[in-house]
Amino acid sequence: MRVPRISRTRYAAVGLVLATAGALALPAGTAVAAPTGDSTTGPLLSYVVNTKANHGQVQKVEKAITGLGGTVVQSYEQVGVVVARSNDTKFAEKLRLAKGVDSVGASRTKGILASDQGNADVAAEPTGAAAAADGQEPYEPNQWDMRQIGVDKAHKLSLGSRNVTVGVLDSGIDATHEDLAANVDASQSVSCIDGRTNTDWKAWQPTTSDHGTHVAGTIAAAKNGKGVIGIAPNVKLAAVKVVDDGGFIYPENAVCGFVWAGEHGFKVTNNSYYVDPWMFNCPNDKDQAAISDAIRKAVAFSQRKGVLNVAAAGNENIDLAHKTTDVSSPDDTKPGSRPITNDCLSLPTELPGVVAVSAVGVNGDKSYYSSYGKGVVTVAAPGGDARYQIPNTPDKNGRILSTIRGNKYGYMQGTSMATPHVTGVVALLASTFPWASPDELTELLTNQAESHACPKGVYNPGNTGQFTATCEGGADDNGFYGAGIINAEKAVQWWR
Repeated sequence: MRVPRISRTRYAAVGLVLATAGALALPAGTAVAAPTGDSTTGPLLSYVVNTKANHGQVQKVEKAITGLGGTVVQSYEQVGVVVARSNDTKFAEKLRLAKGVDSVGASRTKGILASDQGNADVAAEPTGAAAAADGQEPYEPNQWDMRQIGVDKAHKLSLGSRNVTVGVLDSGIDATHEDLAANVDASQSVSCIDGRTNTDWKAWQPTTSDHGTHVAGTIAAAKNGKGVIGIAPNVKLAAVKVVDDGGFIYPENAVCGFVWAGEHGFKVTNNSYYVDPWMFNCPNDKDQAAISDAIRKAVAFSQRKGVLNVAAAGNENIDLAHKTTDVSSPDDTKPGSRPITNDCLSLPTELPGVVAVSAVGVNGDKSYYSSYGKGVVTVAAPGGDARYQIPNTPDKNGRILSTIRGNKYGYMQGTSMATPHVTGVVALLASTFPWASPDELTELLTNQAESHACPKGVYNPGNTGQFTATCEGGADDNGFYGAGIINAEKAVQWWR
């Protein structure tokens, strides 16, 4: 059973963040139809082409691409991925025969347009704020999520280090926001739209979405007497724009983002999305297999460079350990339904070494929408549950309050909002343990998490039968909460 698509949940936010409903899946291997007749000319598509890294193979593959009439958009020799475009409906089939090519996959099913129509996110302004206590930010009384994981207590010991850079792979960060401007590092920010890098300031600013700005505030909103407080308010933020104006995070954008993170010394990245257009990428489909190969190589490269990647589990209330059906792919054209197995992966969430995050509400119970899975979820964090778990705060709002565009503040909920809580705690850990590798940071993170046992029987929030789920595992390792709910206070106490 899944959450109704009140938002595009490849963007892992639900609630007051409203965007076009994400869709249903065509059978594996479905291609965009070619025009009638003998012509192989079709819509302009983008492709990821995989080859060997750092062995001179990239240049050979580039020649093969241009020899077939295609265009090379950008090459990532570090990982052996070339981003190409072609309007030849036989392009992938022909290129797969070229020497040195390991795999080729169309990264979308919708033709590339000159411009895409974006969908604005909607977030409510905070209401009912109580007077802040001495030392608190004005809206801090409304941040039940921060108190739930001990951020107020953690800040007595650490606010994070300026030597730690957090990459926010998302829709961009409003670098003019009063609570973010001091922490956004323009020199490390970039747009990765269409799979190529653009460091122009305007290129990585948000255009149609509050999502990335909201995520950034949870991680590192400054302690400056304004608005809200972030978990690690002294660390630096890098905006890595991977979301286009249509709201899509295509594979080439994600590859660009992970390579950029690795090359620029980030300690942790936040990934509150799944890579479009397939919710799950299956190895028996040539296009999806190539997408998986490209993302896997880019993620592994970033990890070798010292980056820990944190990703959202998703908002479909799906048991990721027992997959049966994908009903949301491809989300950029006409969706359909197809059977899947556990070999079909949500990217980047299910890749090795990635910290997968589920969401909880104010009571510490799984949020009704949060996906889950034994052996998939690493930890849990507050993502909000405005339907069944309402906090006793001045605003009585079960969502997460953070920064949004235009120097404003607003509420959102989802595993998108849970993920930056984990990213913020990892940033505190990296500040305390600057020598720690990604694996060591993951171990520190899971060791400080508060164990949370599975509920007895079938989980049935609100007793409505609409969002039932079954939790597997023991108190210290289960499908709903992984190793447990993160704890910022414990994270900064480890060395004391």
